[in-house]
Amino acid sequence: MFVSLEGIDGSGKSTQAKLLAEALGPETVLVREPGGTAAAERVRELLADGELELDPMAELLLFCAARADLVRRAIRPALEAGRDVVSDRFADSSAAYQGGGRGIGIDLAERLSEAAAEGLRPDLTLLIWIDPEQAAQRSGGEDRFEAAGVEFQRAVASAYEQIAVRHADRIVRVDGSGSVDEVHARVMEAVKAKLDEQGRNVER
Repeated sequence: MFVSLEGIDGSGKSTQAKLLAEALGPETVLVREPGGTAAAERVRELLADGELELDPMAELLLFCAARADLVRRAIRPALEAGRDVVSDRFADSSAAYQGGGRGIGIDLAERLSEAAAEGLRPDLTLLIWIDPEQAAQRSGGEDRFEAAGVEFQRAVASAYEQIAVRHADRIVRVDGSGSVDEVHARVMEAVKAKLDEQGRNVER
């Protein structure tokens, strides 16, 4: 099973991705976007540079380049080997951040991401939902996206709402408020429902 976790900066999705990977067992592959391969990690460094100015389309294409490498070198091989994959962000992030936040357009961002991933989509996407103002208090403003401000995060959140409607067959909105354990319990509830569909169960 391929599961992605999405959300605005400060939503807590990275913590939840790690906890989910642990819950699914030691054979689970945990990756992050951008990143997960040597080349993609280099791209991540470039994209996170707060002093670097990037055209929105250049930014999107860099994300797509990192995604293409991650899919071919890490995600597909793991899935083909029968392992579960948990990804801290995937293509929906490009649709929300570059498509919505940067104004490129959700449709274009989705088409380019689809091409980069060769059509690979998560079986389940967990959208960790939190109010942008609350998220801003959590995030440290460490990179270009966190430092873009709450208005940018509002635009991203709005795009995520549209994306969730478009892909209601795989996107489950998870309340990101409360303690880490409370959010994890909600994540596991959604994951267990998906596993039940596949005739599987999870230990914890």
